[in-house]
Amino acid sequence: MLQNYLQIKRAKLALIGVLFVTLGCQEDRPAQPNIVLILVDDMGFADLGFTGSTFHETPHIDQLAKDGWVFNQGYSGSRVCSPSRATLMTGKFTARHGITDWIGAKTGASWREHNRHDPMLPADYIHQLDSGETSIAEAFRQQGYKTFFAGKWHLGDKGSYPEDHGFDQNIGGWDKGSPMGGFFSPYNNPMITDGPKGENLTVRLANEVATFVAGNKEEPFFAMLSFYAVHAPIETTEEKWAKYREKAQRMGVAPSGFSMGEKLPYRTVQDNPIYAGLVESVDDAVGIVTDQLKALGSYENTIIVFTSDNGGVVSGDAFATHNISLRGGKGQHWEGGMRVPYVIKATGATAGASIEYPVTGADLFPTLLDLAGLPLLPLQHSDGVSLKPLMEGYSLPERPLFWHYPHYGNQGGVPSSVVRRGDWKLIHYWEDGHQELYHLPSDPLEQRDVAQQTPQVRVAMARELSYFLEQTQASLPEPDNTFDQEAYQERIVRMRESLMPELEERRLSFLNPDFKPNEDWWGSQPGTTD
Repeated sequence: MLQNYLQIKRAKLALIGVLFVTLGCQEDRPAQPNIVLILVDDMGFADLGFTGSTFHETPHIDQLAKDGWVFNQGYSGSRVCSPSRATLMTGKFTARHGITDWIGAKTGASWREHNRHDPMLPADYIHQLDSGETSIAEAFRQQGYKTFFAGKWHLGDKGSYPEDHGFDQNIGGWDKGSPMGGFFSPYNNPMITDGPKGENLTVRLANEVATFVAGNKEEPFFAMLSFYAVHAPIETTEEKWAKYREKAQRMGVAPSGFSMGEKLPYRTVQDNPIYAGLVESVDDAVGIVTDQLKALGSYENTIIVFTSDNGGVVSGDAFATHNISLRGGKGQHWEGGMRVPYVIKATGATAGASIEYPVTGADLFPTLLDLAGLPLLPLQHSDGVSLKPLMEGYSLPERPLFWHYPHYGNQGGVPSSVVRRGDWKLIHYWEDGHQELYHLPSDPLEQRDVAQQTPQVRVAMARELSYFLEQTQASLPEPDNTFDQEAYQERIVRMRESLMPELEERRLSFLNPDFKPNEDWWGSQPGTTD
């Protein structure tokens, strides 16, 4: 099928060339499509209406999904932010570009400073996006596109900001991975001017993109709207909190909302009214951008991507959400840590079309170039493939997808590497070297490890993973010779016996009509930086 597709495509290009030379009508050529790439921080697969949430309300994003292709097997490049963002910018898997953890995370002996008493020392990683890479923004700028960035960057310090990697303008992107001033002005961000006191950061970033779009409607542009939301700290307005508190009460408040995981408690319900308000603010912001495009008459000629940099936070940080149909969340190797909303809206989309082929953030680089009719850069986006054939009704060959995370996560994740090929997913654990194998179509919640029952599949996939890690010279964690098993177990007990009751108490306090975090609602819920 793919060979037939390529033959047809070459024939079409040849015909277009003949017609262009014959007619000599430059003005008859279709306008170059615009690109708007929307990346949400920490939004889970099930946080949206169209992906199954009955608690969160996201009408603008749901409409975008109806207007485009929904990739039901869409994955981020990593289980945490910086590696995933680097994969999106380069078209390469994490082991290949070397940014394998969020920039700022401790490695080696420094990890002991956290007093988490883990049995291994995390591997080192690259701390900024390599200037030798041709980023997706640079690729479009080289083809005459105006480029614009707004929001979270987290791919290096000064010298490795968005403007150093192909963006003509940068508003809000710097080395920090969370909104240092929270989601209301003043922002405590040197790359964006403060608005009026209490201005919403998420809406402000959308307005910046809308302004850019309006000022560049006569020439093609590549705009990236990279929200700081829905990352911790979790904050919203009193109005949105009240709306979702009342909705949670109508739906019925579960007697408990947490269970104990391997290292930390994890959330088991979607009923956080503060988080729901933050999710809705993202939807409001997406509506600002799409409404602007429609008002300018540019919506049909604009390719829009909507996705997230990793799975939703069920454990650690603000313990904000539950991924419903998937196991685990951000920072973890389960599907909930890497499966994300993944939508591409482009001219000619079949309304509500969905695709089951497994895809990752690495695929966006070649896909957007291909959809825009621009030459691909296969030596750059070496791990990504163009998804355009799938959108045109063709198939793509089965291929392996790799995730390498030789670290411990703030959300309870452990050092592991993952390969998915077709219906199968293999997880290699670096602590003890054991492997688990899951058949995802029949076991989407990853409850039945079939490594022993299907050894031929496990061995083949383990070899493929090992070869990839050797080929990319991937960094690996090392055993900690000071590991204290007793201290490790004591910490797990504290998490279960002390932290989990605290989380349950906090959860119910958010649903209390008298809840008021402070006078102006800023700092609605604390969180950590990662």
